[in-house]
Amino acid sequence: MTEPDVLVIGAGAAGIAAARAVQAAGRSVLVLEARGRVGGRAVTDHRLGLPFDLGAAWLHNAEDNPLVPLAREIGLTLADSDALRQERTLVGDRPANAAELAAYDEAWDRFQHAVAARIAAGGPDVSVAEAVPRGGAWDATVAAWQGDIIAAAPLDRVSLADFAATALDGRNLVVEAGIGTLLARLAEGLPIRLSAPVERLAWGGDRAVAEGGFGTIRARAVIATLPSSLLAAGTLRFDPPLPAELLQAARDLPLGQVAKVAFRGAAALGLPDFSSIDCQVAPGEALVAMNARPFGRDLLACHVGGDAAAALEAEGDAALEAFMRAEVARRFGHRAAQALAPDPIVTTWQRDPMARGVYSYARPGRASARGILAQPLAGGRLCLAGEACHARLAGTVGGAWQSGMVAAETALAALR
Repeated sequence: MTEPDVLVIGAGAAGIAAARAVQAAGRSVLVLEARGRVGGRAVTDHRLGLPFDLGAAWLHNAEDNPLVPLAREIGLTLADSDALRQERTLVGDRPANAAELAAYDEAWDRFQHAVAARIAAGGPDVSVAEAVPRGGAWDATVAAWQGDIIAAAPLDRVSLADFAATALDGRNLVVEAGIGTLLARLAEGLPIRLSAPVERLAWGGDRAVAEGGFGTIRARAVIATLPSSLLAAGTLRFDPPLPAELLQAARDLPLGQVAKVAFRGAAALGLPDFSSIDCQVAPGEALVAMNARPFGRDLLACHVGGDAAAALEAEGDAALEAFMRAEVARRFGHRAAQALAPDPIVTTWQRDPMARGVYSYARPGRASARGILAQPLAGGRLCLAGEACHARLAGTVGGAWQSGMVAAETALAALR
């Protein structure tokens, strides 16, 4: 197919959703994917002999996440991560006592109340760090969770308005087979060309023209689902260039950093299924969040975010593995760390040239960037989609999916 009604660039969640919607409407569609696989920043790895999600790992806001009914429709097992989670918080190498856990809960409440109060007060957008408590025994731990782990960036770089607008408040489900597996199943039957990066997109005429090693494709409308990082870097040459305001919006929505290391050998830690382990940290200290034994599997997944993730990933896989093993030894003892199997899975999203990070956050003062990025061009014949374009569920695979559906509706309307 060289002249589809709609051309979709990218076969991540947004691209798959868009292509399914176009196909369901009875229009012809073609998806061009630069990678040799579908899924984008959601991919399930089986190198350890069990499924492990390298990127997106939760179906957030399950109550209205369109991927939840789709997963159930194709027979995939979902589990309520919130209901099953067994939480353990450490102070150094010992479990936090009841008084410390109460103080930790209070610190979370103070953080959330401070965000809500600053938003309610109005005024100019500031960084999250400017609005929240600091100096308390647990404030740095809460800030590390909310910043480095959840937003994937330090809170002094994150817009308070965008942080509040995109805060997740629903149930979080995990897919037993992996979210990457879910997306691969949902992509089945779609006309997708893999290893087909688009180098130039001419979109100024009545037909858009995409060029690359695959040749030339003409289409009446285009949905481009590149991450904001690649839009800002100009890896795809748009002709004419994208509007300056839109390019600035992409720059104002950089991708944060999270690195994961997944080990076999979790049984040596003596933890129950669906364990979640964190640890009190001091200001400036990296927080490592651990999840162990999901679905009873012999798996320990260690996460670090923000600048620590960026620095460690830049050092290479060996540095990340050594850092995580040292953290396990600090929390559980050297025997437990030595019991972890060799050759873990180490993620490389920062070094991945087709991602350059994990998911987007808005810079302070630039919360409006998501709406700008999502604005259709050429009367709807060129639409951008992806998690960065979703004003409510940014940073999630559900948000990416919904943005792809919206872009498809816009593009289809432009064909009439």
